[in-house]
Amino acid sequence: MTTDAAEAGLFGAPVTIERRGLRDHVYERILQLLLSGDVPPGARLSIDTIARQLQVSPTPVREAMVQLERTGLVTREALKGYRVAPPLDAAQLAELFEARLMLETTATRLATPAGPEMLAELRAAEDRHRRAGYDVIEQMRGGAQDVALTTEYFALDAAFHDVVFAHCGNHYIRDMSASLGAQLHRMRQSVVHGVTDVREAIAEHEAIVDAFAGDDPAAPEAAMRRHIEQVRARSLDIEQRG
Repeated sequence: MTTDAAEAGLFGAPVTIERRGLRDHVYERILQLLLSGDVPPGARLSIDTIARQLQVSPTPVREAMVQLERTGLVTREALKGYRVAPPLDAAQLAELFEARLMLETTATRLATPAGPEMLAELRAAEDRHRRAGYDVIEQMRGGAQDVALTTEYFALDAAFHDVVFAHCGNHYIRDMSASLGAQLHRMRQSVVHGVTDVREAIAEHEAIVDAFAGDDPAAPEAAMRRHIEQVRARSLDIEQRG
């Protein structure tokens, strides 16, 4: 029998979602459901059922599903609708990080040297990511698992990297980063319940900021490369242990 994720009531009690930014709200609700791990791969995602659960029309749900399909978190089958996609396997993760390493080191090199505006944005983004990271650490100490908090942590991690892309001066690279960033949700699908590298990620972001603030023109790219390589090693280790 096919599992219908929405019919199972996984969204909790119906809530009224404000009309402003409706599609974004619907997208975030479905994204949190997918990242929670509560819905098994292959589960059917009925647009009409989700719309009833969230008390909205099918239109914003359909639009959100189109966005989610780009992330790889859901797949669409002709005449059958949407289903939850499986997490990335080790080979797919390796390919994803190859692309990320190439793109992010290039963007970092192009964004060097950083001007005062970029440094201010980078420090602010690093501060927000660090604060969210400490919240995740406190959550883990208490034995709790808050998917919304973990999702916010990952969003702020992405926002830090987005500062570099925004200042790289190449709109093609920025467009490519948006596409790649969507695919990173599938990586997070595997680790959202086991974020164990918060302190490492915080330290690596700090090293990137310090490198941009320093006088060595090669330091930022080297710091970014080390960060992506370390994230790759940690992610693949989680995949292999999973």
